[in-house]
Formats: sequence, structure tokens, C-alpha cells
Amino acid sequence: MQDQILTWITFIPMLGMLAIVLAPKNNTALIKGITFVATGLPFLLATWMYFSLFDKASAELQFVQNVMWIESINATYFVGVDGLSLCLVWLTTLLLLVAVPASFGINKAQKSYYALLLLLEVGILGVFVSQDYFLFYVFWEIMLLPMYFLIGIWGGPRREYAAIKFFLYTLAGSVLMLIAVVALRLDSGTFSLPELTRLAGEGNLLGKNLPFGGDLLGMRFTTWVFWFLFVGFAIKIPVFPFHTWLPDAHVQAPTPISVILAGILLKLGGYGLMRACFTLVPDAFNEFAYVLGVLGVISIIYGAFVALGQTDFKRMVAYSSVSHMGYVLLGMAALTEWGMSGAALQMFNHGTSSAVLFLIVGVIYDRAHHRDLNGFGGLSQVMPVYWGLTTIGFFAALGLPGMAGFVSEAMTLLGAYQSDIEGFKLLVVLSVIGIVITAAFLLWAMQRVFLGKLNEKYANYGDMNLREVACQAPFLFLCIALGIFPFYLLNWMEPSIKKLVQTLGG
Repeated sequence: MQDQILTWITFIPMLGMLAIVLAPKNNTALIKGITFVATGLPFLLATWMYFSLFDKASAELQFVQNVMWIESINATYFVGVDGLSLCLVWLTTLLLLVAVPASFGINKAQKSYYALLLLLEVGILGVFVSQDYFLFYVFWEIMLLPMYFLIGIWGGPRREYAAIKFFLYTLAGSVLMLIAVVALRLDSGTFSLPELTRLAGEGNLLGKNLPFGGDLLGMRFTTWVFWFLFVGFAIKIPVFPFHTWLPDAHVQAPTPISVILAGILLKLGGYGLMRACFTLVPDAFNEFAYVLGVLGVISIIYGAFVALGQTDFKRMVAYSSVSHMGYVLLGMAALTEWGMSGAALQMFNHGTSSAVLFLIVGVIYDRAHHRDLNGFGGLSQVMPVYWGLTTIGFFAALGLPGMAGFVSEAMTLLGAYQSDIEGFKLLVVLSVIGIVITAAFLLWAMQRVFLGKLNEKYANYGDMNLREVACQAPFLFLCIALGIFPFYLLNWMEPSIKKLVQTLGG
């Protein structure tokens, strides 16, 4: 079974989806049970693989399966993981497992909802394990459809607008990615990501087999490929100025879908840049690294300032994700081992802290049915458990020392400061502004919601129930544990990160 463990992890949710399709429509207990099993088994397998089976000292792909899929175009079913992708696979299975009990409050069309939730997990996991670019693209597109429907059917009052905006932005990026993938295939004859990386390292991806010899409008083939792939992945992160779909999608999406969207879907963009963009065109990456660093800093500062101006609790958290993901781009652009490690760590840590923040918003929205930060006040007096867990979540998000976010942000900034690229030290100094503003909007939000005089409308509110606490508990635990023991991620990632930096010429 170990040889096919990635296939089992990826496709068990699809088997669960098929079982839900066949289940009686009105038997919601059975549907929820199937979903829980279909998300729980991949989590158990991923945990077994992470702690027992994976050789963390190796930078090579492990648990590889490579069989011919579509012979006419030389596309293969090629899957495998290294330390970088393994951590994100494990995080995905945890998030989707927690999303099941977090969804128990959804009563509309439950059969369709849980079936789409499982299909979404298939798409996300498939992206992280794919080592064939055609297979990667197929899973990338599979992921798009269920998210569109989950927002468009089960979302808020403006759900159709948010779903269409999300779909169009992501589809536009996918089209650019597809053009680049086809160009790479025509030039090299292969979709294999390891093979494309090898050819790029040897300087053999030049576009000579394409019209105009790969050069068009004064730009080299590798430059075109770089920007097409970068925009496709930057939309998903999202990087300024491609971020405008995110707040609308978050505000309108139901709470568990916001958790998945912030917790793992945004990481697909960062992972795609590391795995399927920079390594294929390292010369273009080196040429435009400073530009990427500037975009990262703009995202950090802009996202924090816009979050500061929000009165909608969920929209504030959404813009905080724009800011926090800016550190990922800054760390990668620095082209240092510490910067790249910090970026990879930040992707994981933001997945846990953002999940907590959206679950926090969901708790109060389920009771008050609004998210106006100025409409609360004094909730610490009637909801002390909620206040305590929110405090931990907020401190994790602002990167308090002892929390996981502090380690990843510190590594990112130190790695960027060590960069040999001219001007990066100034970028690091500017990015510190984002840290200060992040503390400002989180602490101000806490003051408005929990402190001061109790709003009498909420005097009879009950505190968090066991299900709500259980949903937040694993992420809060990781926010604290990885702040104290970050090596439980870094030791697994380090060999792959070193190999990645060497490939990029750092």
C-alpha cells in the first residue's frame, strides 16, 4: 500500500463523493458520516506518511508513481512528494477534516454540499502531489468548479457576484498557465516537472521549436513563460494587484469554505511558484526577483492598511491574508535559504492562523447574524472562552514571539535582509510597517468586540459549544506548538528547500 499511498490519499475523497451521490437524500446523518470517514482516512494516511514513512533527510521525491496516462501527448500519471509538498498535503487533510464538523450548521442541499466538499479535496491534494504538468493543470481546474458552486449556492447575499468574480479571476490565470504549459511541452516534448527542471538547469528551454524561435515582441521565451505562470499563480496567492476577488469571496462564502480558501487554497499559488514556475525559468526569476520583492512588500503594507479600515470582521481577516501572504513572495524573491524556508513555513503557519480567524468570525456570526465590528462590545463578559481562544488566534496572526507566525516572519525577513540583490534591505525595512499595522487592526478589533461596556443585545449569548472549540483546537495547538518546536516542519522541509535554492542559483 505504501507505493500507492498518494493515490489513496488523493482519491479516497472521490470514493466518498460517489458514496454520497448514492446515499438517500434525506439521510443527513449518513451523508455527514460518509464525509467524515472520507476526510478522516486521508488525514490518518497523511499523518502515517509524515511521521513514519517519509525520509526527512532526503531531498528526492518519495512515494513516486509514474505510469503512462495519455500516450498521444506524452502525459503521465506522475505523483510524488518531497518535504515541501508533504507538509501541505498533511495540512490539507487536516483542514478538510475540520471543515466537516464546521459545516454541521449548513442545512441547505446537504448532499450536494458535502459531495462538492470532497471533490474540492481531490483537486487540492492532486495539485500538491502532481509531478506531471498536464496532471497538475487537470487537478488545478478540478479545484475551481466545486469552489465556485460552494460560494455561489451556499454563500451570502451577494454570493453569485463573488462566485463569478472568483471564477473569472482564477480562470484567467488558468488560461495563461495553460498557454505556458503547452509552450513548454512543444519546446521540450515532456510534461514532467522534474525533467523540465533538469532541462531548465541545463539551459535547454529556449523555445527554439516554437514560431519566432520562442522570442516575441522583444522578450525571450523564458520571460514569456515566467510572466504567464507567475500571473496564474499570483492570482491565487493573491498578490497585489490581483487580490480584489479575495475579500468578496471570503465575505460571501460560508465559514468552512472561508477556512479552506484561506487555509490552503491561497497556498496553492505559493506552492505553484516554487514547484512549477521559478524552477522552470530560473534565469527569468533571477532577472525579476527584485520586482517580485517589491510586489510582496506592497501586498504586506497595502493589505494591512486596508484591513485597518474595515468594519466587517470577515473582510478585515480577508485583507490580513493579503498582507500575510506578501511575506511568502518576499521570502521567495530573496533567493536565500532562510528566505525560502521562511516563505514555506509562512505558507503552513498562515494556513493554521487564518483558519482560526475565520472560525472565530463564524462563531459570532452564527449568533449575531452580522459581522459589524462596531456593533459588538463587551463580549468578554458573556463569552470568556470565546474571548480567550480569540486572543490566542489574534496573537498568532500578528506574529507574537512564541507563536508559529513569529518564526516564519522572522526567518523571511532575515533571509530577505541577507539577500545579495540590491535594494532588498530597504524592502525589509519597509515591510516592518506591515507588522505594526497588523498589530493595530487586530488589537483594535479585539477592543471593539470584547472590551468596554457590554452591548445589552448580546447579554444572553451563550459561550462557545464543544463542536466550535473542537474545530479551533487543532489549529490553535499548531500555532503554539510550531512556535516552540518549528523543527517539526523545518527538518522535513530543509533538504527540499536547499535543493530548490541551489536550482535557482542561490
